[in-house]
Amino acid sequence: MQQDLSDAMTIRNLLADAEGSLVEGPHAERARRDAETLLLHVIREDAPDVNLAWLIAHGYKTLPARETSAFRAWIERRRAGEPIQYITGEAEFYGLSFRVNSGVLIPRPETEHLVEKVIEIAGGLEKPRIAKPRIAKLRIADVGTGSGAIAVALASKLPAARMHATDISAAALAVARANAERNGVAERVTFHEGDLLAPLAGKLFDFVVSNPPYVPERDRDSLSVEVRDYEPAQALFAGADGLAVYRRLIPAAFAALTPKGFVALEIGFGQQAAVGELLADARFEDIEFTKDLQGIARVAVARRP
Repeated sequence: MQQDLSDAMTIRNLLADAEGSLVEGPHAERARRDAETLLLHVIREDAPDVNLAWLIAHGYKTLPARETSAFRAWIERRRAGEPIQYITGEAEFYGLSFRVNSGVLIPRPETEHLVEKVIEIAGGLEKPRIAKPRIAKLRIADVGTGSGAIAVALASKLPAARMHATDISAAALAVARANAERNGVAERVTFHEGDLLAPLAGKLFDFVVSNPPYVPERDRDSLSVEVRDYEPAQALFAGADGLAVYRRLIPAAFAALTPKGFVALEIGFGQQAAVGELLADARFEDIEFTKDLQGIARVAVARRP
């Protein structure tokens, strides 16, 4: 039975009662941590420097009614399964801060492997040991940009790069534009509304990168509540086998790349062989895969001849 929060006044009491409430939700194992995270976000609206140590040391303090009310409302949303990032409106990715809402996927650590791989390859193109750089200004297309996480992270780390980011969702592009502004790279990222690479017809790029939808429809019921019920379905699911977008994107990427250009794609669990075959069928060469810390292939990279 849900605990009554009406008498919780001090920080210590608020956290204890919130933890008791969250234990009854879908993420009981994270109840205390989630309660602390949400309370910190509430307090930081007025006191940005507050941290967890302060929270613990000042457990006897009583919060203003406004903060208490906001915290209780957030706890109810979390108890229902809503992701913390949507509740607070913020997510961290590659050391940068992003605004997020239910119209975009929440940036995930797995996608950082994709960013790192592109930076690694791009660094070699920009700074060869001998001779002049092959590419004066890298041209990178980010397909299905969502929150803009990939495009903004790459722009922040590759000052010579010029980014073009596409998305079929106007709402997602509004979030992405705001995140480019937020992180100081808006002048080097241009956003385009449309399907995959269609808005960039006639342009050629040195990289085409994407974290496309790749979850098979058959896996819908196996996803966690916070993913299945809150994140945008069109950014998650891609046909019965999860490969529907790759089948369209990979040939389109080949056509949009300069000779010796690269395609870099995030892939799902168990999709290495199928994506590798699609890349080979599209005449890509030097196909390789990068694994995450659990040894799962997460990034596919290939080069156009």
